[in-house]
Amino acid sequence: MRFILFLLAALPLLGASRPNVLWIYVDDMSDWLGCYGHTAVPTPNIDALAAEGTRFDRAYMPAPVCSATRSALITGMMQTSLGLHHHRTMIKKPLPKEIRTLPAHFRRAGYVTFNEAKDDYNFDEPRLHLYSHEFGTKSHFSGDLEWISELKEKPFFGQIQLKGGKLGGETGAKFPSQSRVDPATVDVPPFYPNTKVFRDAIARHYEQVAVVDAEVGAIIAALKKNDLFESTIVVFFTDHGSPLPREKQNLYEAGLKVPLIFRGPGIPPGKVRKDLVSGIDISSTSLSFLNLRLPKNFEGGDLFDKEYKLREFVIGARDRLGVAIDRVRTVRTDHFRYIRNYHADRPVYQLQYREKYATLKELRKLYAQGGLSPVQAWYHDATQRPREELYDLRSDPYQVKNLAADPSVADELVRH
Repeated sequence: MRFILFLLAALPLLGASRPNVLWIYVDDMSDWLGCYGHTAVPTPNIDALAAEGTRFDRAYMPAPVCSATRSALITGMMQTSLGLHHHRTMIKKPLPKEIRTLPAHFRRAGYVTFNEAKDDYNFDEPRLHLYSHEFGTKSHFSGDLEWISELKEKPFFGQIQLKGGKLGGETGAKFPSQSRVDPATVDVPPFYPNTKVFRDAIARHYEQVAVVDAEVGAIIAALKKNDLFESTIVVFFTDHGSPLPREKQNLYEAGLKVPLIFRGPGIPPGKVRKDLVSGIDISSTSLSFLNLRLPKNFEGGDLFDKEYKLREFVIGARDRLGVAIDRVRTVRTDHFRYIRNYHADRPVYQLQYREKYATLKELRKLYAQGGLSPVQAWYHDATQRPREELYDLRSDPYQVKNLAADPSVADELVRH
């Protein structure tokens, strides 16, 4: 009976042209792109996607680490709703029987599904349930796009994963020393020391961004070569911010804010949206292109629905990260970001698997030497970690002035 009902629900699609949906999904990369106002490196291919489609200026992922965010987007639900919030420290279990992944919904609608590379989910699910056997999963994108010619027979939902901030190691540490960005010219945020290590890391992340743009150009060229570009909705986004400290793994703007672009049939061209968007809206919107009713368990909305209600806030969560035990929640509204630290007895920069990174080594060394400013040092000191943080994002975009104890914004603290 359920199968019959599903077929009836899909009937409107049988006589309609069904778009392909392709996620270009990038690891560990901030929105340091031309279309987002950054000029250190040219990003003509991604900028062209934005110009021909709709760009979202305030898109935020539900978590600042890969596995938690990816678990949320593939299920259409916050990772905390399904107990998928701990990063790489869980005994993976199957999803509840009533929960289907996004690829499973597409497959039931007759789509071919595939994932070119990493998925990284905090649940146990046979990949044959997720992806069509013709394609399955492969390694990280390596430049071979000949297989795209095999996608002409049926509509498809696919993901192409790009290494982004993992290219060449942490912030490009294994790239050749010559970079198209001079480290002496980069802006260093006040929460980092202005040292050669950090200037190099920032410059190398720009280098990673430039490589990603070239890869996006190659993907678009392959779609065009196979007459698939105009029938495909391309969704470009990243799983969280750059791998720099206080960005990846953390609930500040730089950890959760990502680029998000939709381009394809039915997508308004040349449009910039300023409303708050959650990563789980990407899942709901992608499935909505089939004109099917969204599953009841999906927690996001269809961003292009005429009746879509703009979000008043977006939420995010940080939990266990390897051996680092934490529980942090955040709410981002139009004007403020609120953060609640449930383990304020532990420093933000706990000992963890990232200790080998040059940037974290630099911070540890300078902290031991007393070489960090108070704004930079408190992340290492549990006695300085507040239970609550509140930042005015208009006057303090870097979030370095905690207003949680300021009586003039007491009402905002309560509201958040």
